[in-house]
Amino acid sequence: MATKRRPIRPNVGGGGPQMNFRPGGPEIGRSESKGTRPTAPPTSIREIFVMMVMHVCKKTIFFDTNLKVALYLGSLFLVSLIGDFIPFPKTYFARSDNLFNVFFVKVGWGWTLLFTVPFLAMTSYTLCCGDMKKLLRHHAPRIIIATFFWFFWTKLFNIIETSYGKCTIRSFQTKSTCLKAGHLWSGFDISGHAFILIHSSLVLIEEARPIIKWESIKEHLRNELHDRSVSEQSSTNPLRNLNEEQMKNLKFLYERLTPVIRTLFIGMAALQLLWDVMLVGTMLYYHRMIEKFISGIIAIFTWYFTYRFWYRSTGVLPDPAGSGDFFYQRENKDTFVFKRNNSMTSAPSTSSGIRSGANSNSSGPSSQVPKFMGMPLYTSPRASNNNSQVVNPNNDTLF
Repeated sequence: MATKRRPIRPNVGGGGPQMNFRPGGPEIGRSESKGTRPTAPPTSIREIFVMMVMHVCKKTIFFDTNLKVALYLGSLFLVSLIGDFIPFPKTYFARSDNLFNVFFVKVGWGWTLLFTVPFLAMTSYTLCCGDMKKLLRHHAPRIIIATFFWFFWTKLFNIIETSYGKCTIRSFQTKSTCLKAGHLWSGFDISGHAFILIHSSLVLIEEARPIIKWESIKEHLRNELHDRSVSEQSSTNPLRNLNEEQMKNLKFLYERLTPVIRTLFIGMAALQLLWDVMLVGTMLYYHRMIEKFISGIIAIFTWYFTYRFWYRSTGVLPDPAGSGDFFYQRENKDTFVFKRNNSMTSAPSTSSGIRSGANSNSSGPSSQVPKFMGMPLYTSPRASNNNSQVVNPNNDTLF
């Protein structure tokens, strides 16, 4: 009598005949699991609202700087030239005693310092992991230099007007006596208002750049602390070269100062927008075209010389805004690493990662994921395996 033949199941590793395992199957080629990475805590409604406000502010203040500079020069020339021949209709902004002119523009550099100084101090102190000497040596001089140029140029403008002008009544030889007598002093009055507004706007834009990808530091901290707790070392985390003391200081400062840094950044974005609005009023109603155009050229030249040439030169202090003991921003047209030096296009190798780039972390097409307000909705598998942050290849660096 014939019997049914049952399929023979391989007995691997001493298991019983019921062991359902086939050698050489897909499990053999699968990489060994190294554990589960920590996930971000749930996002509150308040946090979502703050991120929405931050997103709008970043879109406002980080408008293409090169295009903004071109718009400044083009508007100063064209709008001012039209105003010299065709008077614009008078509005509230045409009055020299308007609220914005008296309480903001006339003390414009003071308002700029009010927001920029604490923002620079807090962001740089955090990025330097609590090293006050690095803050004072590598970052604080930027504000001192910007203040020097503001004082130097505005004083020079006043000297030129006073020295080469004349009173409508020739018996008065000085500007002060002429004005006290109720007469007009006619001179080449280079627009100090146009200079202050453009200079302040560009300084605000440059000093606000540390906020780009600031939120990614939280993810780097979470992943690095996890890796150290399980005795693993990531090859891509920008915090991997920090010692324990630096990690402790960074975590404490980041959590403590981030709410204040966000508030200051929102104020900087609002102030920069106000300066642009007041600049339009200056174009329409004050000074002649040549006086405004020259002041605009001087302001833009000062910005370019300091922030685009001086601070980005290799081995020269001070450092650009956003530098520190680690590198957390990608190289693109809006970050401080733009054309600083050739070494920034290589993978970071030291704890001062700011001197090197992050192309080794760049993502291919497989890492493109949907985003909401610049933030990835989920992490791609490749990013999870490499412990790297997903980056939009279109240079979207708002978050």
